[in-house]
Amino acid sequence: MSRSHGSKSLALAACAFAVLALAGCDSDDPVVVPQDTVPPAAPQALYSVTGDGKVTLNWVKNTEPDLAGYRVYVGPAYAGPYNPITTTGATTFVVDGLTNGATSYFAVAAYDAVGNESDLSVENVYDTPRPAGSNVTLAPKSAEPGAASGFDFAAHTVRLSGDPATDVYFLVDGGTRLMVAKDAVTDIQDAGFRVLDDLDWAPDAGWSPTCTAELAVGHSYYVWTRTNHYAKFEVIALTDTQVKFNWAYQIDAGNPQLLRTHPRAPLATR
Repeated sequence: MSRSHGSKSLALAACAFAVLALAGCDSDDPVVVPQDTVPPAAPQALYSVTGDGKVTLNWVKNTEPDLAGYRVYVGPAYAGPYNPITTTGATTFVVDGLTNGATSYFAVAAYDAVGNESDLSVENVYDTPRPAGSNVTLAPKSAEPGAASGFDFAAHTVRLSGDPATDVYFLVDGGTRLMVAKDAVTDIQDAGFRVLDDLDWAPDAGWSPTCTAELAVGHSYYVWTRTNHYAKFEVIALTDTQVKFNWAYQIDAGNPQLLRTHPRAPLATR
């Protein structure tokens, strides 16, 4: 079953009455039974939260008294076609089993107790899952080669600072604890005291002119790699002998999406 994202025809009246030939007014006359043909309103305020191989969809609860649930749709493009993947009575749903780096488009419809189904959500969203990890520990560069100070986001691997695949490395310079971009093409940006999940889209501006950022516990940081991939990390522990952080990395080149997608505008035909 597939659906386009255009408007469905609206119900012509709140109730349609069965039209029956009446032969008289005696007790054998057939009973006129009203039939509900009015669908619920389309779900509102749909948005997604990006995960590692998954996407969490959220929307606002419908208010119709005969609401029975929601049908979740996915498509390969904004214009569809949209295919149903599940039904749910909740206003949140996790779509898992997705491929990191591949973009999918999502929409939701509401249906009532007799099966009338709404238009697809006024907003639809696209999302690109990406890998993520936690509790990576780096030693300072001064500890090398015995302990590695660098991290390769693409391979999710701790490396020596001089490794060609390293994106950033930990350096303690005169008591200042720094994360340093491996080369002049890679860059970093301090997002301040923000949890990792607050960093949804990598910014266009504000990158460090020195390709370094001073580290602080509770700060999160953006990274822009030499291969035009975006990453982020949050410092959760820091001393002169180690830094520990959680991270996420977008494997879709040039895509700044790191967490949450904002709803797209409705089609012009709506």
